[in-house]
Amino acid sequence: MIANLCNKIFEQSIEEYHKHDDIDYILKNPYAPATIEFLLFKKNWIDTAQWHMEDVVRNPNIDCAEGLRWKRRIDASNQERTDLVEYIDSYFLEKFKNTQPKATAKINTESPAWAIDRLSILALKIYHMREEAEREDASESHRKQCSQKLSVLLQQREDLSLSIDELISDIEKGDKYMKVYKQLKMYNDPSLNPVLYNLSKSENE
Repeated sequence: MIANLCNKIFEQSIEEYHKHDDIDYILKNPYAPATIEFLLFKKNWIDTAQWHMEDVVRNPNIDCAEGLRWKRRIDASNQERTDLVEYIDSYFLEKFKNTQPKATAKINTESPAWAIDRLSILALKIYHMREEAEREDASESHRKQCSQKLSVLLQQREDLSLSIDELISDIEKGDKYMKVYKQLKMYNDPSLNPVLYNLSKSENE
């Protein structure tokens, strides 16, 4: 089932990242290009690096200029993450291109890849919540609270994994169909963001 594969690869990616614990570390993807495994590993590696960028930028003592540089880097990472989600959805579109949806088929509230995106983030929450639950320098109360939260996250992963597998099965059987909508983010596009195009206009006057 696809969810088991996702969870396995996400855990592999997170463990590999924390061996180096370096946002700028460039790891050779262990899977063959153009495979779903390659896409899943790359997806989670981006998520993991961005998770730690978000930690850095929340330092209340960070220099404003440094914080802005991190914010722009996070924006770029988020765009890469979004593009990769669309690649994963394109994989599923290709996989099921010969499946004829039934007349009663319905579209799901989100595509398979966006559900997998949530599973990737959930894997990161589980990893870091487990770290907190086992932190030797934390109070017993802290560890207990984090253990309770970890239990909720693990149940959430179980439920989301089941939902993803059911969605893929429904698409395969023709009970549901999927579409890929480009995110069409406006704030990164200088022709769509009024701050950017007005700035460009004033510079040319």
